[in-house]
Amino acid sequence: MDDASAADEAGWIARAQRGDPSAFAALVRLHQQRVFRFILRLTGSREEAMELTQDSFLKAWQALPGWRPRARFATWLLQIARNAALDTLRRRQLVEFAPLDDGLPLSDPAPGPDELWAGRQRGVVLDRALRRLPFEQREVLLLREVEELSYTEIAALIGVAEGTVKSRLARARAALLALLRHTTGERHEG
Repeated sequence: MDDASAADEAGWIARAQRGDPSAFAALVRLHQQRVFRFILRLTGSREEAMELTQDSFLKAWQALPGWRPRARFATWLLQIARNAALDTLRRRQLVEFAPLDDGLPLSDPAPGPDELWAGRQRGVVLDRALRRLPFEQREVLLLREVEELSYTEIAALIGVAEGTVKSRLARARAALLALLRHTTGERHEG
């Protein structure tokens, strides 16, 4: 986020904390796709992700007057979304992963059909490999690589030590690489 966008966001947050629904609507527009994609990837269900995204923003609106910027606003929203998704997964007692190509663009729209097909196939292979990772590893991998949160932000969000985040992430990367190599038949020499 550039400085102008950050200033806009800070202004919207301040106004929304004072009860301005139009300012909160601007925050929803700014963050709703990110929150939706994150929940979708954790739950694997578009319907649940849509419902949980709405619930997350409702909870954020209700909690916003008391929110203090100990973390970035986006990180706070992702924590609310994560908690909602975990509650749903616990109720289901099943942890799944949504396909990366489930309605989400995988590549630049400019490539030709062959490139699009190849990109979609890579996405399917990646999705299958991610689905095989333990939830804790998949979660930190998504938060770090997709959501681009810092180790400190991830640690605060999931309630573990920063060293635990780093070790889970290292194990997740190694496991994902091994799964991808096994799936594609690629051999690593050395």
